[in-house]
Amino acid sequence: MSVKILCGLFGMSSQAYYKRKKTLLSRTQIRIAVLTAVQYYRSGDPGIGALKLYHELCSIYGSDVIGGRDAFLNLLRSEHLMLPPKKPRHTTDSKHLYKKYPNLIKDIIAQYPNHIWVSDITYIWVEGGVCYLHLLTDLYSHAVLGWILAPGLHAMYTEQALKQAILKAGSGNLCGTIHHSDRGVQYACDAYIRILMEHHIRISMTEDSKPTDNAVAERMNGILKNEWIYAMSLFKDEEDARMQIAGMIDFYNNERPHMSIGMKKPMDVYSGEVPGKCLWKKRG
Repeated sequence: MSVKILCGLFGMSSQAYYKRKKTLLSRTQIRIAVLTAVQYYRSGDPGIGALKLYHELCSIYGSDVIGGRDAFLNLLRSEHLMLPPKKPRHTTDSKHLYKKYPNLIKDIIAQYPNHIWVSDITYIWVEGGVCYLHLLTDLYSHAVLGWILAPGLHAMYTEQALKQAILKAGSGNLCGTIHHSDRGVQYACDAYIRILMEHHIRISMTEDSKPTDNAVAERMNGILKNEWIYAMSLFKDEEDARMQIAGMIDFYNNERPHMSIGMKKPMDVYSGEVPGKCLWKKRG
C-alpha cells in the first residue's frame, strides 16, 4: 500500500508525513550526537557532573539544539547516566613536634595565578595494597601544578610535587605566593619548609589539627578523587594507577570546565590565555 493511501486513511497529507519523518529523524540524530558527546567526556572524566556536561555541550551544539537544561537532565536520567553521590576520603598526620604555621588565607580570595597554592594527599587503592597521591593546586585557576603518585606518605614525595609546581611557576623568587596545607608532618618538616623559604613562599596552615578542616584543599583536590578515582574499578598496580591518573589530571587541567572560574579550563586561566574569576572564598 502506498504512503499516499496510508496518509489518506489517517487524514493527513503525504507532505505532512515526510516533514514529520524528517523531524523525528533529526531528533534521533541529535539524541545520538548528545549521548556520544556525553560518553566522550565521561571516558575522560567518569565523574563529571550533569550541569558541567550541559554547559560544555551547549557551547558545542547550542542550547536550542540540546533542548534546555531540564530536557538534557531528563535524557541523562532516561539513559541512567546521572551520577550517584560519592564519599570523600582523607589522610594526614599532624601529631608531630614541627612548627605549626598560622592560617594566612582566612577570608582571602585568590586574585591571580600563583597567589595561593593548596596541597593535599589522598590514598589510592590498587590491587593488593594502597599508594598515595600528593597534589598541589593553584587556587585562582584550579590548575593542578604538581602531583606525585607514591608508595608511601614520606615527605620526599610531597617535596617532588612542590618542586614540580615551582618549576611550572618559573622557579626563582615566588614572594607573592602563599602555600596552604593542613598540619601534616609532610608539610611541616624541615626539608619541605626549607624549599618554601628558599623561594620566598609564605607558609599557611589550617588552624585546627583535624585533617577534615583543610576545606580549601578538600574542595580543590576532591574533584579529582570524587569524579575520577572513586568512579573507577580498582587499579591493577601502582604503574597502572600512575598512567591513568596522568590522563585524569591532563583532562582536568585542559578540558574540564570549572564552575568557579566561569566555566573556563584551569590551565587556560593559569597561563593567562583567558581571564579568570575565582569565586571561592573560605567560610568561617
